[in-house]
Amino acid sequence: MTLIELVELGAARFTEARITFGHGTTNAIDEAAWLVLWALGLPLDTPLDGHESKENSPVAPADTARCAMLFEARISTRKPAAYLTHEAWLQGVSFYVDERVIVPRSLIAELMANGSLDYWLSESTQAVLDLCTGSGSLAILAALTYPEVVVTASDLSTDALAVARINVDKHELQDRITLLESDGMTAPGLLTRGPFDLIVCNPPYVNAQSMAELPPEYRAEPALALDGNSLGGSDGMDFIRTLIKDAPSHMTPDAVLVLEVGNERHHFEAAFAHLEVVWLETSAGEDQVLLVTKEALLL
Repeated sequence: MTLIELVELGAARFTEARITFGHGTTNAIDEAAWLVLWALGLPLDTPLDGHESKENSPVAPADTARCAMLFEARISTRKPAAYLTHEAWLQGVSFYVDERVIVPRSLIAELMANGSLDYWLSESTQAVLDLCTGSGSLAILAALTYPEVVVTASDLSTDALAVARINVDKHELQDRITLLESDGMTAPGLLTRGPFDLIVCNPPYVNAQSMAELPPEYRAEPALALDGNSLGGSDGMDFIRTLIKDAPSHMTPDAVLVLEVGNERHHFEAAFAHLEVVWLETSAGEDQVLLVTKEALLL
């Protein structure tokens, strides 16, 4: 069997099984290619078509069997592929992941990489907070994007912080990223680390109805990182309400808060109708990530 035939086999099985994508890939072919290349120890950017393609490279029977087992594991467990490989990629950077954290996919990473946030920052931007850090991906990308800043990465989950520690150590950023356990902005350590010039946050924001309808791949992720109704609400805005109230006391005068709300813009605007925010354009549209200044938060 050739490499491309193996990828096509996996894609056919995924299509037949009607699995759900969204944790690094958006379709069956890309998902199958990811798993095949990973299983064979090939770079994930290995070309499968074109002049330098390896699509017709033969795959040894033992390697074919290993890939087939990986396909079946993806189908039978309905876990995101990243949980099977313990590796996720965001903006070309590799992160260790397991079931203790959601798979990194925040659009805030895109905004940091393409310079969309630069207008709101300055040479005086020194202290960054990544709230709800999970795997630590945004904290690490912030440190890599802005070489002069120091980053505090906080999370309520000690399990998530253990994964973040793996990633911070992997990228040798121990001197620039401090990990801190905190329920929102409550940890005393945030006062000593701040005030912050930039806060980025990909919080739990999924509304109650959407939580109930999540496909298995998303239910495999920690509900703590997704469910925005922990205080008894239903619109997904429970954590964000507390954040909007608490954030200003941890921000420098010119600081900004960059907040991801996914598909919950209508719930956000209903909850914060009088809050002046800027919706930032991403590859997913202009209604997924917002920016708000400290000045606007205080009005």
